[in-house]
Amino acid sequence: PGIDPRDAAVGARIRRWRDRGGVAVADLAAAIDLTPEALRRVEAGREHLDSAQLDAATRALRLPVWALVSDAPAY
Repeated sequence: PGIDPRDAAVGARIRRWRDRGGVAVADLAAAIDLTPEALRRVEAGREHLDSAQLDAATRALRLPVWALVSDAPAY
């Protein structure tokens, strides 16, 4: 199977916000109960996060949920 464009977009946002926040791959991976390798696959768009993992990622990165699913703020 190919890369789902939605997973690729979410993964790119996770990587961007993680880099901006100075959060290490291992730290974010632990917060969302993934291995660092699995988080790298998520960031590359090759692995899907479920809703609980998305919630954990937004909490770990101290972001609103929209920050991982859209580039436009949703207030």
